[in-house]
Amino acid sequence: MKPLYQLLIYGVVGFAFMFVIAKILGKKQIAQLDFLDYIIGISLGSIAAEMAFDTTRPIWYYLVGMALFALLDLLCSLLGRKSNFFKKIFIGQPLILVADGKLQYRTLNRSKLSLNEFLAMCRAKGYFDMDQIAYCILETSGSLSVLPKGGDSPATKQDVGVDSPKAALSKDVVMDGQIVGACLEQLGKDEEWLFAKLDEPPKAVKQIALATYHPDEDRMSVHYK
Repeated sequence: MKPLYQLLIYGVVGFAFMFVIAKILGKKQIAQLDFLDYIIGISLGSIAAEMAFDTTRPIWYYLVGMALFALLDLLCSLLGRKSNFFKKIFIGQPLILVADGKLQYRTLNRSKLSLNEFLAMCRAKGYFDMDQIAYCILETSGSLSVLPKGGDSPATKQDVGVDSPKAALSKDVVMDGQIVGACLEQLGKDEEWLFAKLDEPPKAVKQIALATYHPDEDRMSVHYK
C-alpha cells in the first residue's frame, strides 16, 4: 500500500474509532471535564494523531491502545460510583469558597485559584460584588455554582415593582494582604483614608484576603485570611 493512501486510511479509521469511543463514554467528554476526563481525552487524541501519521506500525497497535484508555476510563467511573473512597481520588470533591457570605481563603488556596481568577469567575456568573454571594462552590468540573443572598436574587426587585438604584462598580482596595494602589487612585483616596475605612492599623492589612469599597453606599466589606 502506498504511504499516502495508508496515511489517509489510518486517519479516517482513527477518527471513526475516536467517534465510537466518545459515544460509548458519553457526553461528559465534550461537556464539563474533570481531571480524569482531561487525562483520557489528551491520551486518546495523542494516540489517534500518532496513528494517522505513523505508517510503519500496524493499525491495530494504536486501536488497542485507544481501547485500553477507554476501558480504564469506564473502570474508574464505575469505581467512583461504587465507592466514595475512589470517588474522592478519581473525581474529587466540590470546594466551598464562600460560606454564609464569608470568603474561605484557605479553601481558595487549596483550589489553586488566585483571588483574581476567582473574582473573574464570579463576574462571569454575573456577580460583580462579593456581598451579593451567600455561598459559592467550586465544582469538580472546575465551574462555579453561586447561591446569591436573598435580597440579591436577580428578579426580586422587579417582582415587587421597586426601582433599582443605579449600578456602580465596587473597588477591590486590598487583595491578598496587599493594598491595590490603582484602585485608590481611581477613587481619589490615599492609604490614610483606607486605614480609617477599614478601622484597622496598617500592619493588619496583611491579614486581609479581600477588602472591597462600595462607592454607591460608602461602605467597606472585608474578608480575612
